Amino acid sequence: MTLPATRAAIARLIPHQGAMCLLESVSACDAQGIACASATHRNPANPLRREGVLPAICGVEYGLQAMALHGALTAGAPQPPGFVAALAGVELSADRLDDVPGALEVTATALSRETRGFIYAFAVAGGGRVLVAGRGTVVLA
Repeated sequence: MTLPATRAAIARLIPHQGAMCLLESVSACDAQGIACASATHRNPANPLRREGVLPAICGVEYGLQAMALHGALTAGAPQPPGFVAALAGVELSADRLDDVPGALEVTATALSRETRGFIYAFAVAGGGRVLVAGRGTVVLA
């Protein structure tokens, strides 16, 4: 599989468009999971910021986008829109993401994949530690 080399290439594969496409690159992808990177957490125009701050809980959205991108890459077709049906085991070890230096490292590992949805474990790391981790269940529209 060919990995998308730009944010624009990623946006062609996931439902998230414009500034809401948060991932910028893919470093690895196989049948089980994906590893991505992004520095959009430091962008003052990040659409998830509130009063100049990007709360750590927004890391969940980075994980969900990595899940969608993995689905698209392994299916060989753009990921259709979906709905978050459940989040489980979400742990935050930071208050905010916008002050994390360097790029965020976002990983997603498939736990269960069906025609109409999927379950993944995800993690968002930066500054040498895991900042957000959990599991997400998405039902495709």
